Amino acid sequence: MLKIRLKRTGRKGQPHYRIVVMESARPRDGRTVEEIGYYNPRTKPTTFDIDETKAKEWLSKGAQPTDTVRHYLVKLGLLKALKKGSTKPDTTKGAKKDKKG
Repeated sequence: MLKIRLKRTGRKGQPHYRIVVMESARPRDGRTVEEIGYYNPRTKPTTFDIDETKAKEWLSKGAQPTDTVRHYLVKLGLLKALKKGSTKPDTTKGAKKDKKG
């Protein structure tokens, strides 16, 4: 399965990322199919630059973005908004089982 994900570059403690299309089974910094942009989290505000036509092309071919890339694609308007909801487990009291023994 093809994924649109981040490939880390940069020195230790100073990460920069390339936005790439690659097989999901490959290592993070492995061989890519195509590089379509870059992401720099160290700037204020963060820099996220992507070739929108290539991103749309790969999404139409079935490539799945990772959560981080999906978040920025939604901000750019290339994908529909994410579903909002709680990811926390149910913590209602009274549902606990007493252990005796």
